[in-house]
Amino acid sequence: MNNLSSFFTNGWDHIVDIHAYDHLLFVMTLCAAFKLTQWKQILVIITAFTIGHSGTLILSALDIIPANSTIVDMLIPFTIMITALANIINYNKHGKFSDTKVKYGIALVFGLIHGLAFASNFKFMLFSDSIIMPLLAFNIGIEVGQIFIVLLFMTSLWLYTKFINGAHFKWNLFISGAGFGIAATILLNAVNDVQ
Repeated sequence: MNNLSSFFTNGWDHIVDIHAYDHLLFVMTLCAAFKLTQWKQILVIITAFTIGHSGTLILSALDIIPANSTIVDMLIPFTIMITALANIINYNKHGKFSDTKVKYGIALVFGLIHGLAFASNFKFMLFSDSIIMPLLAFNIGIEVGQIFIVLLFMTSLWLYTKFINGAHFKWNLFISGAGFGIAATILLNAVNDVQ
């Protein structure tokens, strides 16, 4: 059981660790286009992201896919940039993301890519042939961490709309723009590290 708690803790740490800001940035950018009243869609989206992670971890643990850290380090910021662009392009005049299914797909597919970032670490942590319980504990840690981050993020949105009377469109534009800019910087650094 102690081993399972370490998997939970590692899942939690992977999301909430300030040094893992690429995942924090992705989760915040993913949620930026949604209003407080759309909390159910937000839960579905972060769960889709976790399912994507799970798929990659299973495939990696079974030696079906290799994890090339150089490529992954470039793909992750790219996923944030695409998500940010989707937020801005698909945001309609009524203040809602026009196609939620697109967001679910983005979260699921990009979750697969983000899962590659720690697939090798997860594989290294395995001490037995069974991956079911460790994977479950790890993903529960990730999901709880994501919910925690989303709660903080949505509290900030609530404060912004309640006390500043800010428009959600501007919130989405700012968060998405910041996500795009930071991710572009991460991508450029990753490219420079390769050269």
